[in-house]
Amino acid sequence: MKRLLVSSGAGPAECRLAVAHALRRLGAEAEEAGLDFAAVEGPRPDDWGPVSALATLYGEGAEILARRWLGTILWTAESPARPHHKRRNWFIGVHESPEIPQAPLLDLADLRFEAFRAGGPGGQHQNVTDSAVRAVHLPTGLSVVAREERSQHRNKAAALARLGEMLMGQAVLAAASARRKDWLAHKSLERGAPVRRFKGPRFQPEA
Repeated sequence: MKRLLVSSGAGPAECRLAVAHALRRLGAEAEEAGLDFAAVEGPRPDDWGPVSALATLYGEGAEILARRWLGTILWTAESPARPHHKRRNWFIGVHESPEIPQAPLLDLADLRFEAFRAGGPGGQHQNVTDSAVRAVHLPTGLSVVAREERSQHRNKAAALARLGEMLMGQAVLAAASARRKDWLAHKSLERGAPVRRFKGPRFQPEA
């Protein structure tokens, strides 16, 4: 498992939109790698995107994928929020996540579990039973998937634990936003050599 904090720092709406784009891109790359992915967003001051988010990668290869994202991300695009704005470079940061406190016990009445068939990338190690589990927290709409185990019972337990972590992560993000000056990951972004570069309204990776 690898947990990442994706932050717009003190950037404007365009940086918050870049956070939203980065989450979708990271989720897609996780799926291509056969990893489970879950994300919880922090507060949204407007419709452009969250100030920050916690993204969690589960499975073998999570560390490798996470390393590709750690550092500063550059998005080059015309501002969708402010037409004719001269600035075209928007920076966000991806950091190792702070530790999350132990998750509370969840009320089963607030949960929905869905079983489905799991398969690895390229069809390898595919399970022949509906052993993968999606857990949904009905009050918040948060959902996570667990498919690493061959037992549906074990995947259900893993999904429940992950959901608890995501709910605690939501509280961590809210608290960090309230005292942003005390959380360096939200205050500063190194704008030197970006580790990843994306361009255009579709957040396409640069070659």
